Amino acid sequence: MRRFILTGTPGSGKTTLLEELARRGLDVVREAATDVIGRRQAAGEPQPWERADFVDEVAAVQRARASAEPRTAVGALRFHDRSPVCTEALRIFLGRPASPGLSAELDRIEAEAVYRREVFFVRGLGFVERTAARRISLADALAFERLHEEVYRARGYRLIDVPAAAVAARADLVEEAVRRIAAEG
Repeated sequence: MRRFILTGTPGSGKTTLLEELARRGLDVVREAATDVIGRRQAAGEPQPWERADFVDEVAAVQRARASAEPRTAVGALRFHDRSPVCTEALRIFLGRPASPGLSAELDRIEAEAVYRREVFFVRGLGFVERTAARRISLADALAFERLHEEVYRARGYRLIDVPAAAVAARADLVEEAVRRIAAEG
């Protein structure tokens, strides 16, 4: 299976882009951190990202979702809203020490070549809409975006820029890039 990552700053439109790719019949995997935060907040934890085990919990959900069976007929191709590399960027952004669970997952995805080396980097829209799970300022979101770039590049991934645009244009760009990558072998 060819697994592609969509990453970028919070509020950049990754989820909307993922929904458009799903509407087009492609297999997609939702972001894990937002769901972990939502589940913990529903259980009465207002800021679950402060938990010592937060990044490991996110990495575990990401692993489970990545290994799930495809849900569409185009099962040889899957798009992930974030990856454990994003979770590593989050760990650094939060100022947390390296954790055994996340470190093991990062080692595993490299050893097993789980994700394609080409990563779709979805650029911000110039604002951040705050939600219960997304409480980041635009300035911090831009710093987080730069950190994502650094972490992915340091791990040898090639970033494919997805500039701010209408969602259909972004989805067209992603699909065209995947066709080009497939043609290159």
